[in-house]
Amino acid sequence: MDFIKDSNFQETFSNLSLSNETVKSKEFEECEFVGCSFINCKFQKCKFIDCKFNDCVISAINPVDCWITDITFSKCKAIGCDWTKASHIQGLIFTDCQINYSNFAMLKLPKIKLINCEAKEVDFSETDLSGGTFTGTDFERSVFSKTNLSKADFRGAVNYTIDPRYNTLKKTHFSVPEALSLLSCLDIVID
Repeated sequence: MDFIKDSNFQETFSNLSLSNETVKSKEFEECEFVGCSFINCKFQKCKFIDCKFNDCVISAINPVDCWITDITFSKCKAIGCDWTKASHIQGLIFTDCQINYSNFAMLKLPKIKLINCEAKEVDFSETDLSGGTFTGTDFERSVFSKTNLSKADFRGAVNYTIDPRYNTLKKTHFSVPEALSLLSCLDIVID
């Protein structure tokens, strides 16, 4: 990664393509990534602050000891990412993205936004998603266990399986008919 400076401020990276590489100790502040591809890359001790990713492929990345703050992903494929490896992570916004097979387990991500996304088989176990916005997102086979969903907005979200006995659902917004899935864990018959 010689062509990226150690410290990058208000830079735009277009059509950058990295595969199976390690990026170490780089800082990106207020940078924009457009049409870039990062596949199976390891980001180690990097900082991403107030950056935007548009139309990027971010597949199976490993952000080891990275600082990730106020990042916006739009129309990206961020598939199979293990966000739990970051040392600090907050302020994530995903709009019209695919984040399938990703891991957010045990993270504190209040006010995260997943708007009109595909979030299939994502692990949200023991994650603080309080105040999050999940409108229009498909959560097929995603895991919610001991997850804090207080004041979260699931209106228009589909295919979620959330057991109210094992998750925190205080003032959480749901829409009908999908909200009926909250009753699927109970041994009842609805006619």
